[in-house]
Amino acid sequence: MRFIPHSPTDIAHMLDAVGVRDVEQLFCDIPAALRASGAIDLPPGVSEQDVRRRLERLAARNSGAAMLSFLGAGAYPHFSPAVVDNILQRAEFYSAYTPYQPEVSQGTLQAIFEFQTLVAMLFDMDVGNASMYDGASATAEAVLMALRLQPKRPRVVLARSLHPEYRETVRTYVEGAGEAELLEAPFGADGRVDAAWLAQALDAHSAALVVGYPNLFGVVEDLDALRAAASAAGALLVTASAEPLALALLKPPGACGADIAVGEGQSFGVPLSYGGPGVGLFTTRTAHVRSMPGRLVGEAHDDAGRRGYVLTLATREQHIRRERATSNICTNHGLIALAVTVYLSLLGRQGLRALAHVNLARAHRAAARLTRGGRWQAAFSGPFFNEFTLRGRGVAAAVARAQDAGVLAGVPLARWYAELEDALLIAVTEVHDDADIERLAEVLDA
Repeated sequence: MRFIPHSPTDIAHMLDAVGVRDVEQLFCDIPAALRASGAIDLPPGVSEQDVRRRLERLAARNSGAAMLSFLGAGAYPHFSPAVVDNILQRAEFYSAYTPYQPEVSQGTLQAIFEFQTLVAMLFDMDVGNASMYDGASATAEAVLMALRLQPKRPRVVLARSLHPEYRETVRTYVEGAGEAELLEAPFGADGRVDAAWLAQALDAHSAALVVGYPNLFGVVEDLDALRAAASAAGALLVTASAEPLALALLKPPGACGADIAVGEGQSFGVPLSYGGPGVGLFTTRTAHVRSMPGRLVGEAHDDAGRRGYVLTLATREQHIRRERATSNICTNHGLIALAVTVYLSLLGRQGLRALAHVNLARAHRAAARLTRGGRWQAAFSGPFFNEFTLRGRGVAAAVARAQDAGVLAGVPLARWYAELEDALLIAVTEVHDDADIERLAEVLDA
């Protein structure tokens, strides 16, 4: 849409219609001392070509975009087929809003329905909702849901190996509402939740146990054992998957008995974009569906037997009485959820599994190469998918040298864990070939 500025005549007519002499008079209720008095210092207008040239020069100063990156920790570099963006940019999707009127929103509703179905299949759970903001808020909403389901149990145990930003978000939600006490379960030498500590901590006051799957260190938790520990105390098991591609190979949370399984969908066709936007994945059991946050799109049929889609369940405060609402999230990330839907539909079950095998193989090849010379050692003995943690002397200096050489070598874990000041978290996906892995080894061994 073109922007056509108002002419002085247009402005005069509008001012006359509202009964004021100039634009400044519209702001007369604001004290003069609070109003900007200086002119905005803008350069004179330039041509579109000159503007583009200027923006390209500014963009070129951002060296990180051209660097070889092995960053992970919740946001992962994956290849996205061009068709994902092609479909997202169709006007009927790109400009669509909340489907309040199902009769004119069938395309949007079907896309959300397909998203829910694919996510539920991925997690092997009964039902998925119409998306949350991101993995962190989905985890926090899962904790609030667990507290609703277990109202007489005021305690939630969070694995310390769960992403720190997820834990911070949970704490913000829970403490702000005065809902519950949070405990953090330590991790052992294998990078998994300390089973002995957990056996003592989980009791009749515990509403839920929340773990990463895989966790922040890239380690795959033993969900069967955690399910048993939670069940023995009558607690719910909640999993949070920041890298859901792993679920194409791992035993899914639903098959392990998880009560609520959430995650971040960025890996599925969504670019990194400097950390956002993402899309929250949220699934649960049918028995718990009325306590699920957000909303649910369902399939229906009219009198003629024609299939249609409707908002089947909407428990957010915008739809029902505030005191009965399960969430204050006002809308789903529809466009990002559509990207996830297109991506998963393109790959299918076998394609997703093949891609996961590539990630697994390249990450293990990289870990073997980096630990070959003795400069770096595996930080944990637990199994991992496409992300792993190494320990070595002088992590900060090594990362700085690598960056100077054009390589983002990983995420130093000292920012979150004082006891891991010598630990580096590295993510390897299908976008990294053998030459990239060798380059990483060269800069880290320098």
